Amino acid sequence: MEFCELTIASAQKLLLGHQISSFELTNALLDRIEKYDDKMGAFITVDKDLALEQAKRADQDIADDKISALTGVPIALKDLLCTRGIKTTCGSKILDNFIPQYDGTVVSKLKGNGAVIIGKTNMDEFAMGSSTENSSYKITTNPWNKEYVPGGSSGGSAAAVAAQFCCAALGTDTGGSIRQPASHCGVVGLKPTYGRVSRFGLVSYGSSLDQIGPITKDVKDAALLLNIISGNDKMDSTSAAVDVPDFTHAFDQFKKGSLKGMTAGIPKEYMSVDGIDPEVEKVFKEAKKILEDLGVQVKEISLPHTEYVVAAYYIIAPCEASSNLARFDGVRYGFRGKSCEDLIDMYKKTKSKGFGPEVQRRILIGTYALSAGYYDAYYGRASQVRTLIMEDFSNAFKACDFILSPVAPAPAFKIGENIDDPLTMYLTDIFTLSANMAGIPGISVPAGYSSKGLPIGIQMMANRFDEMALLRAGYGFEKTILLEKKFPDL
Repeated sequence: MEFCELTIASAQKLLLGHQISSFELTNALLDRIEKYDDKMGAFITVDKDLALEQAKRADQDIADDKISALTGVPIALKDLLCTRGIKTTCGSKILDNFIPQYDGTVVSKLKGNGAVIIGKTNMDEFAMGSSTENSSYKITTNPWNKEYVPGGSSGGSAAAVAAQFCCAALGTDTGGSIRQPASHCGVVGLKPTYGRVSRFGLVSYGSSLDQIGPITKDVKDAALLLNIISGNDKMDSTSAAVDVPDFTHAFDQFKKGSLKGMTAGIPKEYMSVDGIDPEVEKVFKEAKKILEDLGVQVKEISLPHTEYVVAAYYIIAPCEASSNLARFDGVRYGFRGKSCEDLIDMYKKTKSKGFGPEVQRRILIGTYALSAGYYDAYYGRASQVRTLIMEDFSNAFKACDFILSPVAPAPAFKIGENIDDPLTMYLTDIFTLSANMAGIPGISVPAGYSSKGLPIGIQMMANRFDEMALLRAGYGFEKTILLEKKFPDL
């Protein structure tokens, strides 16, 4: 097995068995990034010297028998997770010169468990987008076909894992930004329950929606990473004080190739959505049949308020964004407009030149919806709809263990195809937004390919803090389907 093919689990085995060194593994992946990433654009920042220094330290720890869960394993981070001493841009010019003085909680946990941080991945600016075309730095391409998008906003992380530039990566999911790019790139993407993972050190887009999660080569690695990054954090008031199980025990329940005893619900509203690509529908039906053969009982359920999800989300998320992004004013840090007449002029020049068009669009929408006379009509009403959506899921999980659906209505689209059509772009998240609105976990698992060779995933969603159900079902499905080709030829 080549270095680039290693998962977290297989890399751990070789590292702890002294069959390879972290320095060798990290150096091989850095060489691969240097060779291929110019055309792919998965990374914004790669600090080769720092990564190799961390790898040497990991090798010494292994020699001294000071071994942690990720010792010596190279991991990539989405570039809105604060990393001490490493530039954190959020894909925006406004933070082009921002170097945090601290690590976010998840970054501290990775480092505390011996991980090697191999680089910071490209993303839609401030996580606003579904294609990674909204980055201020570059467009990330899909490793399976460079004419197509990788999805977004965690497109850089998903592309980096699919291109085998790292063993795994972290992304963030505000409305599908882990699951959708994972589906488009043919890897596993897990959005944990809101509150399962600390958001301290995450540059916020939508504070009630954002969640950090793993993007990995297989379901087992997703569980391994989730074990490490989960847990209550006193630095984050949205972090939940709930126990963290060993998520790898979910696999113990998959015995003799069976998922007998599990029930999957298929929302009738999802399958009547206009515009589902026939190839996505075909892959979904095949996935449903595989799960049924594994002993899963499949039944139709209803999520009555599905038709309002997109509209409610695109009120709540921009409102929260307009509040969160107000801090980027050119006064304390980041980009500042030049040749300003006064303070107001500086604000105008800083924000108009520092933010890209999609970020400006969402700030304008959010500010309008929060303004005097409109708050109750827009944000207030959207919040009420959100409560109804949460109740829909609560009722649905009384009848099933997990909900099965497509991840996106269609496979990855061509670069530039939808960039000037915001409404079409927003509707690509129609199946993923609900999980963020309800605060529940969701996972995307590779399920097949389109006729053009582009990956298509399936989505599973479970009740709050029941990631075990997702991992059990996802692992069983993954082990059964055994896709012929797991990674692209670059």
